[in-house]
Amino acid sequence: MLALEAAFLIGVDGVTEIWLVRHADCYRDMVETEDPPLSALGRDQARRLAARIQRARPAAVYSSPYRRAMETAKAITDDLRVDQRLVEMPLDISEDGTLEFKETPESAVARMRGVVDDIVAAHDGQRVVVVSHAASIIACLTDVMRLEAGQLRVLPYYTSVSTVRALGDRRMVGAFGDIAHLE
Repeated sequence: MLALEAAFLIGVDGVTEIWLVRHADCYRDMVETEDPPLSALGRDQARRLAARIQRARPAAVYSSPYRRAMETAKAITDDLRVDQRLVEMPLDISEDGTLEFKETPESAVARMRGVVDDIVAAHDGQRVVVVSHAASIIACLTDVMRLEAGQLRVLPYYTSVSTVRALGDRRMVGAFGDIAHLE
């Protein structure tokens, strides 16, 4: 069993663990549509997330430059690193709920792969938190799981934690969409 766990980078020395966190809610009672702040619900979600993450003692916290992500990350720490590549995939949502992405999935995968690679290089063997957005997180997880774009049909909930374990060029998904801190 230990060999199986090691194959998935569980309990292996030198593994970098990246916690991909979707920002907290900003849409409930939204007034500002351009880069909205967190809602009251979102501030509570961010506070609960922060309590969980602070116990995990990450080496660094990275954030998208968007306000909802920055406010979520700042609930964790004031010492955060902003990375422009962590933005959401630009999209339009039609009245029937159809999503029309303005960025190709391949482009989102490439930029998120670049973020992961840079974090692994800078934080070898450490735990790092990355606050980003749903579609960008899905692009990253799709890449790690070696799925074709569009094959992962889920929506990570606000402040959910998905983990990627990395060692050298190897990447494995650990947890997916964990919201235990909200229970």
